[in-house]
Amino acid sequence: MASILSLSTLPAIDANVEKPAYAREDLTAGIVHIGVGNFHRAHQAVYLDRLFNKGLDHDWALIGAGIKPYDAAMRERLAPQDWLTTIVELDPHGLSARITGAMIDFAETDPTSLIATLVRPEIRIVSLTITEGGYYVDAKTGGFDGTHPDIAHDVENPGDPQTVFGILITALGLRKDKGIPPFTILSCDNLPENGHVARQAVIGLARLMTPDLAAWIEADVAFPNSMVDCITPATSDRERALVQDKFGITDAAPVACEPFRQWVMEDRFPAGRPRLEEVGVEFVKDVAPYELMKLRILNGGHAAIAYPSALLGHTYVHEAMADPDIAEWLRRLIRTEVIPVVPEITGISFDTYLETCAERFANPAVGDTIARLCLDGSNRQPKFILPTITDALRAGRSIDGLALEVAFWCRYCAETAVAANDIPLEDERRDILQSAALAAHDDPIAFLEIGEVFGDLGRDERFRAAFSRQLETIWRDGARAVLQRFLQDPESEPIPLSR
Repeated sequence: MASILSLSTLPAIDANVEKPAYAREDLTAGIVHIGVGNFHRAHQAVYLDRLFNKGLDHDWALIGAGIKPYDAAMRERLAPQDWLTTIVELDPHGLSARITGAMIDFAETDPTSLIATLVRPEIRIVSLTITEGGYYVDAKTGGFDGTHPDIAHDVENPGDPQTVFGILITALGLRKDKGIPPFTILSCDNLPENGHVARQAVIGLARLMTPDLAAWIEADVAFPNSMVDCITPATSDRERALVQDKFGITDAAPVACEPFRQWVMEDRFPAGRPRLEEVGVEFVKDVAPYELMKLRILNGGHAAIAYPSALLGHTYVHEAMADPDIAEWLRRLIRTEVIPVVPEITGISFDTYLETCAERFANPAVGDTIARLCLDGSNRQPKFILPTITDALRAGRSIDGLALEVAFWCRYCAETAVAANDIPLEDERRDILQSAALAAHDDPIAFLEIGEVFGDLGRDERFRAAFSRQLETIWRDGARAVLQRFLQDPESEPIPLSR
């Protein structure tokens, strides 16, 4: 009989499940994490759980937080189980489970309660997983979008902030007034230079809300960059049943993830930090080369396989990687057009990293879906693919494969607009994308004219020509034929790598 997860039932849970070696009452909070989704619980919370199991830094426990309806729903699911989470590592050689207890509370999901929590002196780090699109970045300039309606609300109502950044600014102001040192703001989202992007959002809004405070934040608040990695699918009835049937645990919100984890951070924490280097976190002076490697090769690789796999009817990522055309397309594109414009990192082989990524994508135990990879393309493509095209153009290198990747995305957007197809397009710019993609059947440039996505790149003549040529062949010949033609082209043969 399955045990309903809670502190009181931990002793009864299967001995093969790893459980906290520390007593919950020995933990005190040091971190507030905003955005308690699956990735945070599979990544940051696991690192902290491991650290606490070593008997170290028990004053750095987590308080969960969030202000969205899905945050409230997560709080409701976790409260009855004392904020515990079952983590199943999907190793194809055998599944394993652990219960993490690093989170000791979850703030009420209203701005006032969250602000009160953030003002507590013991809170020295506020970490974020609020999605790549949550930082109010102007797609055309890359700067802060001060015109967004959410931002306008906080500017007009400084005493009633509704955005995460307005809440952080208000809490920092209260700490300053009380003589409490500021907390460090740590972004854990998949963004190039995510610390700089978080800083841009906080200071940009502060200058509009409270200019005097903005100067203090700019001078005294740290925003370290970080690179995070762990493939973590969404939780469904499949995962809940797996946890119950295999491990005898009834968990309302379990997490299943791959066994691979990586976390690289700049060591800039004026208010202190947990000793996460003891459990595998890398602290470096400059994260940028590592995050660029990950964003261009791993995230770019996910983007590369997403849309042709969807057009070919694949449901799961491992299923797509079993398709020889998709697997070779991934390796060929990344080796010939992406890696050559990624700056070298001493001691790192990008070719080896690519093979590790390919192995992770092919893990059948993860059950990751192509639909998940297709999500939010209008935010992901400008971060994972388009900068590589820009760099390749500047270097005078081939962009045929990269243009083909964008053409697959366009064709996918058009396919989702056909009423007879049951293919969803989950993207905040869905209507714009579908309209432009359909128009691109006759005028390929119509898709590149989505300025908020492509910016200046959409006006580059060489890119326009390559994209138009690739899109026209997809419309005419279909995704499979175009993929195979690209792979047979001797000019797209992988180049030797010395890295």
